[in-house]
Amino acid sequence: MSEAAVQFDPQLKPEEVTVTPAAAEQLAQLLAQSEDEMAGIRIFVSGGGCSGLTYGMTYTDRTTPFDKILEGDGFRLMVDSVALGYLRGCEIDFRQQGLNASFVFNNVFQSVGGSGACGGCGGAAGGGCA
Repeated sequence: MSEAAVQFDPQLKPEEVTVTPAAAEQLAQLLAQSEDEMAGIRIFVSGGGCSGLTYGMTYTDRTTPFDKILEGDGFRLMVDSVALGYLRGCEIDFRQQGLNASFVFNNVFQSVGGSGACGGCGGAAGGGCA
């Protein structure tokens, strides 16, 4: 019995991560405003202590062989295969209420205690690529 080789598909599929129109527009604006030549925006997951995991974004100037990529109108998102394990099925949205604006990760992998908040691009908490 022969085993077929498993191929890594670098394209991020809608069932893995989706981006709302509001988030897509904001991502495109962030990349257009960048003074440096960027390959795109990287989504990352980091330990958040007692609050669970933290989801964020930062500019990146390169991709890696382990990245999955989502290309949209004016933006490019990268997420590595480890972070994708925690993000699978999430929706990235952008919300603005008064002076507060942030990306929100909806439907994150709840079993790992994720907060669904992003302190990255355009987030009210600062940091990332804002």
